[in-house]
Amino acid sequence: MRKLSYALPVAALLTLTAALTTAAAPGPARVSTAFTLPGAKVYPEGIAADARTGTVYVGSYADGTVYRARPGARTAEVFLPSGTDGRHTANGLRVDPRGRLWVTDSTAGVAVYDTATGTRLAHFEADPAVPHFINDLTITPDGTAYLTDSVRAVIYRVTPAQLRAGSGALTVGYDLSHQVTPPPPGKFTLNGITSDAAGRYLLAVDMTAGELHRVDLATGALSRVTLTGGDLKAADGLDLSPTGTLRAAHNITNTLSRWQLTPDGTHARLLHTLTDPALQIPTTLAQTPTRTLVVRSQFDKGGPMTPSTGTPTTFSIASVRGL
Repeated sequence: MRKLSYALPVAALLTLTAALTTAAAPGPARVSTAFTLPGAKVYPEGIAADARTGTVYVGSYADGTVYRARPGARTAEVFLPSGTDGRHTANGLRVDPRGRLWVTDSTAGVAVYDTATGTRLAHFEADPAVPHFINDLTITPDGTAYLTDSVRAVIYRVTPAQLRAGSGALTVGYDLSHQVTPPPPGKFTLNGITSDAAGRYLLAVDMTAGELHRVDLATGALSRVTLTGGDLKAADGLDLSPTGTLRAAHNITNTLSRWQLTPDGTHARLLHTLTDPALQIPTTLAQTPTRTLVVRSQFDKGGPMTPSTGTPTTFSIASVRGL
C-alpha cells in the first residue's frame, strides 16, 4: 500500500510550532537516550511497556521488526524479525494485562503474540478490497481492543470472544467518518487512541484537524473533547494515566504535550509543552513510573516523510523526565 506523506508546507510547520510553544511555554528540556535500536533503517513508530516485567517493545514502520529492551538494557534486541507471519510494518503496539503483545500492521490488520515465546496467538485482517491504514490501538479493562484506521476514520473492535477464536476479519465498532473534519486529500484523520482506566470511553486524535474525539462505550455516543489552551495538530501517539493526565506526541513539530482531562473525559486543558529537536519526529510515547519513553522515528531522514532532510543517525528511544 502507498505510504501517505506526513509532510506539511514549511510556513504551516512554523506557524504550528509557534502556536504550540506560545500556548504553554516549555520548561527546561530533559531529553536523554533510554536505549538504542540496532539497524540502519529502523524508522520506529510504536512502543509498548509491559507493566508486569518492565520490558519495552518497539515496532519498525519500515519492515515490521519488533524489538525488545529488557530492564536496564542500553540496546534493544530483535524479538520478532522482519516478515514474521507476513508482517510488513509494526505501527501500534500494546501489551495487555495477560502479557500478550498486540502489533498492528498498517497494510493488513493486527496480530497478537505470546511475549514469552514469540508465538502468534491470534490475528485479525482488514478487508483487502477497502483502502485502509491500520494505525494505533488501545485495550480496555474488559480485554477488548480498539484500533484506528487513519484513512477510513473508523475504529475497529476485537472482543475477547474473537481473541479466543484466534482469527477473523477486523470489524468496525465505531464509524467517525461523518464526525471528523474533512481532511485535505491524502491526509490522515484518526491516529493515536487511548482509553480511560475504568473502560468508560475511548479518545482518538485527529492529527490533521487537531481535534480529540470521544466515544462513550456504554452508549456509543460520539463527541469532540473541548480543548482549552491549545490543539492536537500533528498529534500521533497518546497516553492516558489513571488520574486523567493525557500526554501526546506531536510528530512533525518535535513536541510533547501534557493535558488534564475532566473526570468524564469531555474537556481537556493544556498544562505543558516541550519542544526539542532531540525528539527527532516523535511518533508515540509510553509512560512508566519514573519517565516518559518517546519513539524517535527520524521519519524525515529517508523515511516516509517527504522530502527527506538527510541521513538518519542511530535509531533510539528517548527518555523524558518531568513531562
